[in-house]
Amino acid sequence: MALVKYNNNSISSVTALGSLPAGGLNLITTNTISSGVSSSDFTSNINSTYDTYIFKFINMHPATATAEFQFQGNADGESGFNETMTTSLFQTYHYEDSSYTSLNYRTSHDQAQGTAYQSISDDITNDADGSCSGYLYLFLPSSTTFVTHFISRVNTHGHDTTRFTDTKFCGGYFNTTSAIDEISFKMSSGNIDSGVIKMYGLSKSWV
Repeated sequence: MALVKYNNNSISSVTALGSLPAGGLNLITTNTISSGVSSSDFTSNINSTYDTYIFKFINMHPATATAEFQFQGNADGESGFNETMTTSLFQTYHYEDSSYTSLNYRTSHDQAQGTAYQSISDDITNDADGSCSGYLYLFLPSSTTFVTHFISRVNTHGHDTTRFTDTKFCGGYFNTTSAIDEISFKMSSGNIDSGVIKMYGLSKSWV
């Protein structure tokens, strides 16, 4: 008895694998920041083409010390990035000199039906080598039946009494069943000095 099947054929009957589902990650837009900007906004191409959108940010460098890297969304037909969202966030810390380690929930960085930009990284040093990198997943933002969920994971090179690595994990949803069709990223204070943000669509045929 065959234990494994491919395209409803036992593995012993398969002579060629044929074509696997096309697609995967499709790069849609790249925002490259080489001089200070107040925000990096994605105001088009978030629609029903893809079920999942992925924002990858690389070496986001703040102009202001200990800034927080944040995001917000905007629903279809509305203006301004002030959607109500509910979130949770926890973090891991490790100092370079091993003087401090931590794993904790950040009640100061979550929201319960709040409209502020959501922090997904903080304490980013504006030293020459300070930055944060990570990703944000946005799930089925075109839905008008369900809320739009999101998750993020961001690693930060920070500096207070000593340099440290700080990884933050955030999850939540927008408290609306209107389609989310715009996403904005900014620092909590000052400009984004430099960095790259890429928006990808995950093909519906990808499994």
